[in-house]
Amino acid sequence: MKFKSTGLLSWLFIGLFLVSISIAQDREAIADKYKWNLQDIFPDWDSWQQSMDELDGMINELTVYNGSLGTSADSLYKVLVLDGKIDMLAYRVFYYARLSRDTDTRNQNASAKLQQVQILFAKASTAASWVAPEILEIPWATLEDWLKEEKFAPYRFSLENLFRQQKHVLNEDKEKLLSYFNQFTGTPSSIYTDLSTSDIKFPKVTLASGEEVELTRANYGKILATNRNQADRKLAFENHYQTFDANKYTYAAIYNSVCQKDWASTQARNYGSTLEAALDEDNIPLEVYLNLVKTVRANTEPLKRWARLRKKVLDLEDYHLYDGSIPIVEIDKTYPYELAMKWVQASVKPLGESYLEKQKIALEGGWLDVFPNTGKYPGAYSAGVYGVHPYMLLNYNETLDYVFTLAHELGHSMHTQLANETQPFATSDYTIFVAEVASTFNERLLLDYLLEKTKDPKERIALLQQAISNLTGTFYFQTLLADYELQAHQLVETGQPVTSDALSAITDSLFTTYYGDAVAMDDLYKVIWARISHFYHTPYYVYQYATCYASSALIYKQIMDSPEKDRQTAVERYLDLLKSGGNDYPVNQLKKAGVDLSSPEPVLAVIQQLDELVSLVEKEIEAME
Repeated sequence: MKFKSTGLLSWLFIGLFLVSISIAQDREAIADKYKWNLQDIFPDWDSWQQSMDELDGMINELTVYNGSLGTSADSLYKVLVLDGKIDMLAYRVFYYARLSRDTDTRNQNASAKLQQVQILFAKASTAASWVAPEILEIPWATLEDWLKEEKFAPYRFSLENLFRQQKHVLNEDKEKLLSYFNQFTGTPSSIYTDLSTSDIKFPKVTLASGEEVELTRANYGKILATNRNQADRKLAFENHYQTFDANKYTYAAIYNSVCQKDWASTQARNYGSTLEAALDEDNIPLEVYLNLVKTVRANTEPLKRWARLRKKVLDLEDYHLYDGSIPIVEIDKTYPYELAMKWVQASVKPLGESYLEKQKIALEGGWLDVFPNTGKYPGAYSAGVYGVHPYMLLNYNETLDYVFTLAHELGHSMHTQLANETQPFATSDYTIFVAEVASTFNERLLLDYLLEKTKDPKERIALLQQAISNLTGTFYFQTLLADYELQAHQLVETGQPVTSDALSAITDSLFTTYYGDAVAMDDLYKVIWARISHFYHTPYYVYQYATCYASSALIYKQIMDSPEKDRQTAVERYLDLLKSGGNDYPVNQLKKAGVDLSSPEPVLAVIQQLDELVSLVEKEIEAME
């Protein structure tokens, strides 16, 4: 049981948003074996509606128990069981509608049904607002005695965690009052979305080739990743970012409201800082966040070294951040999906036969929606449906990037499947704090496998650059953003104004720290805070990409550096992490897997990894000369 008024909205939905260079086709033209099978959730919309009605009834039933939780262990147990049934069914009705909509975002029927689910969830949030306060009225000595009964085993951790946070849970009336504001607390996020998608007007530019391009996010990313003319990349950067710069005062006002909202909630729930409030839900020590920021700030030299190498190989007089995505070698090669499947499957052999067999089922069992089609949701993600199986959305385009994306999303899905098979529902949902460990670990296994397959320096450079791009984007850049969020929120906490100038000053200082003179800085990059949607939708989220990457890097190092006789033990320790779901605080789960994120060691493992990868690129460049 989640014991939160927003519990039903805590979905495992993990994904990437990638630049697709493939042409979408009609969905009917795609073979069924490349589409996911939603009938594993419900056979049809009629069955879905029956479950919606059933869910509505269970939500109404929950209110009947108001006032009874402290009367007996049986009363409490009934509510715990009912809450679990509500959550499990909620997963199914939500994802049947969401996944149906995502295969064609123009599908108004699916969109309407998804809205029905969201309306029902808002009702559930209010209906459950009394549960946590009432549980906390039970004396801990009494509850502790009840928890000795075996039937409470699946709920023990959640209940203990609730009492850990007791001083931050308000009484029933105050929790109910706050629940009425749930929809309004999302208003800054909604305004940002409308301003940045619905209302935004990106300019058109004419490239050196004579092609006219509208600088949408997708087209902008494509130009930076594929156009080898630096003047075109500069043109694209300046015009794309000027769109955000032109609205920077509005973006600053929106972000100020995000920070003010976070600070108001922090004070209402008796936390000392917005960072403490954000970390406390998963019991993450402050030193984990602060250690990450501090250690990365002090170890930016490998990042600068990579920028200098790129400048040299690309033969640029000045190297800018908008030059960071263009490949340093051109390689004209495509990767058919069947070949990618074969490689990804072979790459996880170090994890054992059982893992291999489960991943084979994932690849062949209707879990994946592979190719782009007209109206399909962009990017890639993995979504877990307890009691069914995970689903993965791709827009596979035969690029090397998407070969790694396949490995990445399968990592998520295997994590989910192992957790769901091992844990009861109450402890199956792992936290975001550990969510990117399996995905990035599998990407590293794929890199090793592909490097072993080829001796061609050009292809090896392409592979290494792919890995470095993932590392710098997932670890270094996300830590920079985490540093920004902390400093921006501290403005509000200390009573300082949150203006566009103040926010741009933070980013300017961070870029100087991270890149120094290795990159020629452009003033427009100072307004990057207006472009990062996570800041507005999920504050204090992005640091977890970096901590996951650090955890993954250290676990990989521990497994691969182990003597052959000890390697299987290290693998089993890692698999136990994946199987543990949410049965303990994530920091504790990682410690059991050999990772202490309060120390610099995991962070330094990534920094060392980047240094080694850059050295390998230098070696391959020498082999080409």
